[in-house]
Amino acid sequence: MSPVNQQDKTETMFVIRQGSGIKAIANDLKKSDLIRNSLSFTLFLQQSGLDKKIQAGDFRLSPSLSAQKIAKILTESSEDIWVTIPEGKRAEEVASILEQKLTGFDDTWQNELRTHEGYLFPDTYLIPRDASLDTIIKTLTNTFELRFKSVVNSTDLTREQLVTLASLIEREAKHDEDRPLISSVIHNRLDIGMAVQIDATVQYAVGYDDTEQKWWKKNLTFADLKINSPYNTYLRTGLPPAPIANPGLKALQAAANPASTDFLYYITDKNGINHYAKTNDQHNANIRKYGL
Repeated sequence: MSPVNQQDKTETMFVIRQGSGIKAIANDLKKSDLIRNSLSFTLFLQQSGLDKKIQAGDFRLSPSLSAQKIAKILTESSEDIWVTIPEGKRAEEVASILEQKLTGFDDTWQNELRTHEGYLFPDTYLIPRDASLDTIIKTLTNTFELRFKSVVNSTDLTREQLVTLASLIEREAKHDEDRPLISSVIHNRLDIGMAVQIDATVQYAVGYDDTEQKWWKKNLTFADLKINSPYNTYLRTGLPPAPIANPGLKALQAAANPASTDFLYYITDKNGINHYAKTNDQHNANIRKYGL
């Protein structure tokens, strides 16, 4: 448990990922020459009760520190913290996540994040606790640019249109296999000038629902479907003017590479399974069959 080298005070950044177990942490510390023995370190954590207090994040450590001191540091607040942005969140939801995690959050962040809707790439990030909004936006949008390079566009849509379409797919698809199929339905409707009629666009237009206390209102009414908004794809043909959420890579790939189908309709049953149809009659039959 003594220091690896009491004379070596060179600091290195040691990173603990979310969900890492203490054995893996101990092994990584040993590989980094920060502790002498991983088993002794693991046993010390368990016996001292510190194993349940280890924080995810990054920590400045040096070989001059004892294993006990390192263990204590790993239970304290790290300089950077892990922040996860799930797929399909709108800018306001991203703002809420940041508010819970970062010390410098300000209410004005929401408006600025909204101007980057669709490009705040969903991922898990290691971010300084006191990061500025500019730093966060650059981190998320730079990641988008990096990931988008792998997307091969087989359609005639522009990049902006692809991102908008991908945001619709991200909100509508519950399973990976449905993304290319939903993409095909939207592409097919766009090709013939048919209204896309995506509920998620209406949910976006409605905004925060006080009754359900969430941004994506689940129980849309007929009045909601008539809301006067450029995002209402029930009343307006074509894609919305901008993304409605922040899509992940699979949704972006599906938007750029739709499945080849004749489907114009789909419904999602109570088990989250999609059922597709080529005609309105087939679609109505699916509605009757699955009790919607």
